[in-house]
Amino acid sequence: MTLNVLIDRVTEAMAEGSAARGGPVPAGSPPELEARVRRVLGDVLPERGTGAEEAATALAWLLAYGGPDPADPRCAAHLHCPPLPEAVATDLAVSMLNPSLDSWDQAPSAVTMEKALVAALATLVGYGERASGTVTTGGSESNLMGLLLARDRRPAASRRRLVFCSRAAHFSVRRAAALLGLGEDAVIPVPTDASHRMHAGALAAALSDAAAMGEIPVAVVATAGTTDTGAIDPLHEIAALCASHGAWLHVDAAHGGGALFSSRLAPLLDGLGRADSVAIDLHKFGWVPAAAGVFLVKEAGALRSLEMSAAYLNPGDDVAEGYDGLLGVSLRTTRRPDCAKILVVLRSLGRSGLGALVERCHTLANRAADLVEASPELELVVRPVLSTVVFRYRAPDGDLVNAGLRRRLLAEGRAVVGRTELDGRVCLKLTVLNPEADVAAVLAAVIDAGRVLAGTKETR
Repeated sequence: MTLNVLIDRVTEAMAEGSAARGGPVPAGSPPELEARVRRVLGDVLPERGTGAEEAATALAWLLAYGGPDPADPRCAAHLHCPPLPEAVATDLAVSMLNPSLDSWDQAPSAVTMEKALVAALATLVGYGERASGTVTTGGSESNLMGLLLARDRRPAASRRRLVFCSRAAHFSVRRAAALLGLGEDAVIPVPTDASHRMHAGALAAALSDAAAMGEIPVAVVATAGTTDTGAIDPLHEIAALCASHGAWLHVDAAHGGGALFSSRLAPLLDGLGRADSVAIDLHKFGWVPAAAGVFLVKEAGALRSLEMSAAYLNPGDDVAEGYDGLLGVSLRTTRRPDCAKILVVLRSLGRSGLGALVERCHTLANRAADLVEASPELELVVRPVLSTVVFRYRAPDGDLVNAGLRRRLLAEGRAVVGRTELDGRVCLKLTVLNPEADVAAVLAAVIDAGRVLAGTKETR
């Protein structure tokens, strides 16, 4: 069977699976869904194979049936976008050719493509010609790279090396510190202000306290678009403090970096170009299939600690003649060119087209906030900065009802709503990354489920 025919069969199976699902997520409890998946999956390693068509179509049906559809207007829980068709098609080409960026002879054109992508996004951030970077699996890997470069800039000493970030920063900062041998306890959480941004005064005090104790401020991680609220830390103030204390500034803009495409929202990230390194995810505001993170560094020389020489990949005489891959800019060796699916979207839509999608999501999020404020049954907790709306269903047993109604919506297959905790309260969250999201329908479903649970105390 040819690839073209197999793709047609897989596409048909996905359509059938989506129709069987019938909503943004399959209805049923986790055990019920697991049982269905296992029935269709059958023996994963049979003595005799089932054949390409049966195996591929069965799994395609399962993926479409048994997973939330980010393109569904009632799916608005996570930083999970509906990918654009051109990005999916280009990703298929990458899978077909299976190139790897660690050596030039495995991906000659893709090596240049990634360099071009990095240069374009570095300019967007506000970096100059000495910038560099690489495509990563996402914000977690990018944050790890930022702290790696910061650590290597301040060699081990008898004094403790510290990393500062806000209490609202992503958990990957702590994980990165642990992986790098600094330890999770080396991450100093800085209080946030009323807008859930890192408090610059508190950071100044924490840095001064560390200096007084003889400790080394290795890095400050600022966030441009927190996971819970979309808050953007005060970048200029933080950059000034980093400069005065000799700390590396890494900005986790995995979510908020996409605002740079919008002329209306880009000013929210003013000061981003002062960072030593930046993380941006195009599988969030970018509408590219995961994984599509980008790590950028202001000075290419900072990547020197990543340089590796392997005779079978980048021998010196090959490098001297220009036959050099991208082994020395990444933590990974074998690495598919995820730059391709990002580039096709940038070329297809351009900055203005991407900006229009970002602004559409921002508008929808604010529309949702307006609807929450207008409803006597809902309470707005945080108004959107980017595309995140945090709210609650009003009920005497608020935490139980809000936690339970979200699970009820999943079990019924009606809507996919996020959950978080702020100020010790269980909150609901809409993360609008679908320009076609039906926020009114999602909120109506929340109210319906909330009424049931508030009246019966059912919290399944």
